[in-house]
Amino acid sequence: MIGVYFSGTGNTKYCVEYISERLDGGGESYAIESGGATAAIKSCNEIIFAYPVYYSDLPKIVREFITSNAELWRGKKIFIIATMGLFSGDGAGCSARLLKKYGAEILGGLHLKMPDCIGDVKLLKKSFDENRKIISEAEHKMDSAINKIMGGKFPKEGLNFFYRIAGVFGQRLYFSGKTKRYYTKIRTDESKCVKCGLCVSLCPMSNIRIEDKVIFRDKCTMCYRCFANCPKQAITIIGKHVYEQCKFDNYK
Repeated sequence: MIGVYFSGTGNTKYCVEYISERLDGGGESYAIESGGATAAIKSCNEIIFAYPVYYSDLPKIVREFITSNAELWRGKKIFIIATMGLFSGDGAGCSARLLKKYGAEILGGLHLKMPDCIGDVKLLKKSFDENRKIISEAEHKMDSAINKIMGGKFPKEGLNFFYRIAGVFGQRLYFSGKTKRYYTKIRTDESKCVKCGLCVSLCPMSNIRIEDKVIFRDKCTMCYRCFANCPKQAITIIGKHVYEQCKFDNYK
């Protein structure tokens, strides 16, 4: 089993690697924006497909990866991992329905709560200890899932009708526009920005360029990489203030 994932600030990357390494003794994992992901899907029949859930839906970059590679999924057996900050509804089901449409067999789904990457909204901020506890609980849940999978039984979270109802009425009905379109309202505090270019190199959408100032195009997928890694805390996305640059490595 290989891992194929999208990860903004490291949460999902950690989860897919945690599970794939324990199932396969060091199985390889590939980011969807890397050149190796599609080749890996072609060469392997069993895949762990993992991504964060935004507003109980797929990030636009993930949806486009699935649809633009429609021919790759036929006959593949896929176990889906959906990570979330608070609530996911049918997080795994959102990709399962698309993948099944393209001929994939869905083995199961797993929802994992991880530290929220949105560090510019004060309401979502948690303490270091709270985030460490969230990670510990996710690890216990992953260990339990691994034991079930090794026994031939995959978890089925996010895949049935009731999860779908929860996803629709929990968030998707009210925020569908957030993931159907790319985000365009990123802010840069020019008094802090030193034009180091780190945000440019990290953006999975090639959405950022530097001229006399940092310029954001219109293809932000809200992964929060630029926000979480800016050395001068000059970038905000949904909110207007940097409360914490939330990335997985901070809580190791």
